[in-house]
Amino acid sequence: MGTSVLSLRIDHDLLERLRHHAAKRGMSVQDYVVRTLVRDDFDQRFQAAVEETERFYGTPGSPDSFGTPDPTGSPGSGDEDQVRPSAGIR
Repeated sequence: MGTSVLSLRIDHDLLERLRHHAAKRGMSVQDYVVRTLVRDDFDQRFQAAVEETERFYGTPGSPDSFGTPDPTGSPGSGDEDQVRPSAGIR
């Protein structure tokens, strides 16, 4: 994998904010920006994969391929008795 150069002209205040964020993490501005772009790219690809999976399997609460509704999405399904992920965490 090769590298290329990208030159940007940005506002002074934005550069100062980038320097501040990068310094808090012990990084150079260049490394901070690249890491942020890579993370954003991953987030977009992950979201696209989630949406594709939902299209393939259907979304919660929608009928499945057999025409029966998803019990977790219907009201009165006993949902109230289930333990929430935050239960017992202080």
